[in-house]
Amino acid sequence: MTTIAAALRECRAALSKAGSDEARAEARLIIMTATGLDEAGLIVHDCDEMSKDALARAKDATGKRAEGIPLAYVLGFRDFFGLRLAVSPAVLIPRNETEILVEQALSAPFATACDLGTGSGAVILAIKSSRPKAQCWACDLSEEALEVARANARALGLEVSFVRSSWLLSDEFSGMRFDLIVSNPPYIEEGDPHLARTSLPCEPRMALTSGRDGLDDIRAIAAQAPSHLNKGGRLLLEHGFDQGERVRGILRKAGFSDVRTARDLEGRERVTSGAMPQAD
Repeated sequence: MTTIAAALRECRAALSKAGSDEARAEARLIIMTATGLDEAGLIVHDCDEMSKDALARAKDATGKRAEGIPLAYVLGFRDFFGLRLAVSPAVLIPRNETEILVEQALSAPFATACDLGTGSGAVILAIKSSRPKAQCWACDLSEEALEVARANARALGLEVSFVRSSWLLSDEFSGMRFDLIVSNPPYIEEGDPHLARTSLPCEPRMALTSGRDGLDDIRAIAAQAPSHLNKGGRLLLEHGFDQGERVRGILRKAGFSDVRTARDLEGRERVTSGAMPQAD
């Protein structure tokens, strides 16, 4: 007989041996997913026997995680801004720091919003769930990513219009203007050594890298956004912790005013935004 507590210990030990820095938390999530229990349930039922099916699911997930597959891909979901989102290797895994982008987006009134490079749909679905009356659009160049985003929208009962597009270049965006444009674009430099670490080797490269300095896509978005923003509308961009000054310069050069940068919980520059001037 294998109890839930024993399975949890075995899972944690296997992940620790494999080098996981978060073995305890990951083991708990694996066992919760395998058994359908929540945090409290793990405590209450720790002496209960795990069913054969649940034990098999836990061992399979533990083995895949020990091989280096990101836990979100192993389990097939990631929690973000209070939403449970399906994820696959076709999309970037939503990060906690990206919640800063959502928080900044929600800090001002808007009626229309568009998310560029939506991936799993994490950002626009978090925005829509918090502002249900807003009209929301999102785009991605990857049709596989859009399939994931659409499925997440259906599962959450949120209405978002999804467009296959390289940023705002699709004909479907012709003549459209928004109060808010947000994006967590690729911003890692090509050849950055971090690309060989943690979960990044398993994630879609097109969602990660952007030219020699990591800013090619941010430059493209900053150039395209002014013709798709209402007067007073804002563009918000997530970026690397050391790119804030350069992104502010890009936005000012593109004609944005009131350019400012928000910091993440660790005090690092993370989201830069700019507004379209109210008057010409």
